[in-house]
Amino acid sequence: MLDERFATVGGDDLVERIYFGTRWAEGPVYFPAGRFLVWSDIPNDRMLRWDEMTGAVGPFRQPAGYVNGNTLDRQGRLISCEQGQRRVTRTEADGSITVIADRWQGKRLNSPNDAVVRSDGSIWFTDPAYGIDSDYEGYRAEPEIDGCHVYRVDPVTGEVSRVADDFDRPNGLAFSLDESRLYIADTRRRHIRVLDVHDNGTLSEGKVFAQGGDDDRFDGMRLDDTGRVWAAAGKAVLCHDPDGTLIGRLRLPDDVANLVFGGLKRNRLFIASSSSLYSVMLNVTGARPVWS
Repeated sequence: MLDERFATVGGDDLVERIYFGTRWAEGPVYFPAGRFLVWSDIPNDRMLRWDEMTGAVGPFRQPAGYVNGNTLDRQGRLISCEQGQRRVTRTEADGSITVIADRWQGKRLNSPNDAVVRSDGSIWFTDPAYGIDSDYEGYRAEPEIDGCHVYRVDPVTGEVSRVADDFDRPNGLAFSLDESRLYIADTRRRHIRVLDVHDNGTLSEGKVFAQGGDDDRFDGMRLDDTGRVWAAAGKAVLCHDPDGTLIGRLRLPDDVANLVFGGLKRNRLFIASSSSLYSVMLNVTGARPVWS
C-alpha cells in the first residue's frame, strides 16, 4: 500500500497461480454467462480457456493468428486483436470469424494490440508494431503506415478512422466509467495518457495521467467501479486513484501484460503475466459496462 486510499481495496493475501506454461500470456477476457476465462499465449500462437467451475484449462483456439488483446462487445461476442494477420476480428455465435478492421486508408495495419468497445458499439484499438518487428509474436514485415497509432471503427459504417497519432507505442486502453475519457498506455514512454472523448468519435490532445518509473512499462489496464485505474506495469499491477495518484502496487514474480475483473461479483482480478495466469480476490469490483 502506497496511500491510505488503497486500504479499502482489501481482499485475499493470497495471489493464486491458476496456470503455468505460457511464453507470453496476454489478453484475458472473462465470459460471465459461461463462467470461464480466455487468454492469449502469443508466441505459441494459441488461446487458452480456464473453466471457473472445474479449474480445468484447455485449448480454446490454435492457431490463433498470434492474438494479443481480447474484449467482449455489447452482445457478448469475442473481439480479438490478431498480430499475425494484422487485423481486429469478432468471433460470432456460430464460431465463424468476421474481420472488423485490417486496413486504414488502404494500408495494412501494423499489428493491433488491444481493444475496447464503447456503448455506442464503436470499437477502439491500438496498433503498435510488435507483431511485425520480428517473427516471435507474428511475422516480420515492413510497416505500411507511418507510425503506431490509435483507431476507431464506426459501429454503423465500419469505417476505420485514426483518432490519435502522437503515441510512440500505444498499448492498453480503457474508457472512464461515463465514457467521457479514454485512458491509453504508451509503453515506450512509460506513461498513461487520458484524453477527452467527443460525441463525433474524436479525441482531444489529452494529458499524462500517470508517469511510471524506469521499470513501469505500462501495458493493459482496467477500471474498477470507483474509477480507479488498474494497470499492468513491469513486474506489478499498479492501482491509480481517479486523480492519477499511485495508491497501490501488487508485485508479481513475472512481467505483467494484462488483467481483467471477473467472477460472479466481478471482484476477482485475473492477471496475465508472461508464463502464468494469476488471480486474487478483492473487496472492489470491476467496472460494469455502460450498456449492461
